[in-house]
Amino acid sequence: MFGIDFLSLPVALNGALFILGGIAIWIAGARLALYADAIAEVTGIGRAFLGMVLLAGITELPECVTSISAIAGGNAPLAVNNLFGGIVMQTAILAVADASFGKNPLSFFTPKPELLLQGVLLIILLAVVLAGIEAGDHVLFAGIGIWTSIVFGLYLASIWMVAHFEAGKHWRPVDFPDALRESVKTQPLTKKPSLSLRRLWLAIATSSFVVLVTGALLVSTAEAIALQTNLGSSFVGATLLAGTTSLPELSTTIGAVKLRAYSMAFANIFGSNAIMVVLLFATDAFHSEGPILNSVDRSAAFAATMGIVVTGVYLAGLIMRRHKAFLRMGFDSWSVMAIYALTIAGLYVLRSG
Repeated sequence: MFGIDFLSLPVALNGALFILGGIAIWIAGARLALYADAIAEVTGIGRAFLGMVLLAGITELPECVTSISAIAGGNAPLAVNNLFGGIVMQTAILAVADASFGKNPLSFFTPKPELLLQGVLLIILLAVVLAGIEAGDHVLFAGIGIWTSIVFGLYLASIWMVAHFEAGKHWRPVDFPDALRESVKTQPLTKKPSLSLRRLWLAIATSSFVVLVTGALLVSTAEAIALQTNLGSSFVGATLLAGTTSLPELSTTIGAVKLRAYSMAFANIFGSNAIMVVLLFATDAFHSEGPILNSVDRSAAFAATMGIVVTGVYLAGLIMRRHKAFLRMGFDSWSVMAIYALTIAGLYVLRSG
């Protein structure tokens, strides 16, 4: 895409380009939460649904670019591990957002049943993928596997379910503690933009373009760093690349918390992770060596399994909704950070070329 042989560049220069790309993604992502929240106010669309579809779709552009670019370059381990490694990484972003909030656990301020639904649907998607890995996949059409096609269908069904659940008259919690009632009255920590709906969509499109181009730069430098440092594509894909392409999610999630759009913060992460899973369908279409699930190594399967674990932890936090934080984070966030550290250690042990 850039016409540059990144492998011929010094590793320090590749590292510098990688950092610059991360900064550009951070800035673009920080604006997305503001624009999405403003669109929610103007249109009346639910913040949880916007977080799951709009924010998640845009912030997943780097993962889409990096994974498809890696597949086109014949590097399936980098592509798959970028996707699965990013799920645990992105869930840990909620812990960072929790620490930035500090007063009470972030899960305490999100009494929305649609978030529970999103988390459950994400676990189902991951479980189906793991079943496909164990059973082995077979081509259904155009080189795309049966299991990845099932995952794509389930994802479309999950969007429909969340949209209808949020818009319908379903059950809602009725016991609101005083601390939660007061938080609703508090002014946002970030000033909201006063733009017309047309300009808001234009601003989102501009930020999306920045995220897309920067994602292509990140995959090129990450592949070069993987070869230059001998760390291996699987480990680099699940850690360095997944971490940097998760920066849009980090900036948008923290931005949503500053806007006190807590449900949007959780929905952004759950939705991003769901898109991360369904991107297997897209990478399958570009993979010329049979169904992509048959190329999944132990690192990717391990990362996907840990994705189920961290999602389950936050679902428990959303259900229990503990009021007190410990050192600025809830028990669920501390648990997720510990699991994330164990996941990185496990991926290092399992790393392959």
